Amino acid sequence: MQDDKHIAEFLSGKSSHTLMLYHHFLNEFSKIGDITVEPTKTMIGISNTHKRIAWVTQLGKNFIHVVFPFKQSYEDNLCFQKVGQVPAQQQFNHHLRVLNAEDINEEVLGFMRLAYSGEK
Repeated sequence: MQDDKHIAEFLSGKSSHTLMLYHHFLNEFSKIGDITVEPTKTMIGISNTHKRIAWVTQLGKNFIHVVFPFKQSYEDNLCFQKVGQVPAQQQFNHHLRVLNAEDINEEVLGFMRLAYSGEK
């Protein structure tokens, strides 16, 4: 499912709170469907069987930062702190900052399901 050695390098030295948030996020995603967690040079990619559906781009002192790449902008939300189009692409990155386990609420779960299903 994942490259544990390289993932461990990303998680090394992180606070117990940040680790709890990271594992909680992955656990909630895995309830939606099978996921693969893969490290890249600078972030952790989360994929379904077809494509990357999210990125953990930052593991902060007391938060995780996640980016969902969608084909359209979902501006009408309460969960994303930023939505931006990738230049010259039909991709809109939706930035989520998770500070507490409760931040993975029904709205966020809806976007997680949307990302997993491939966005219709």
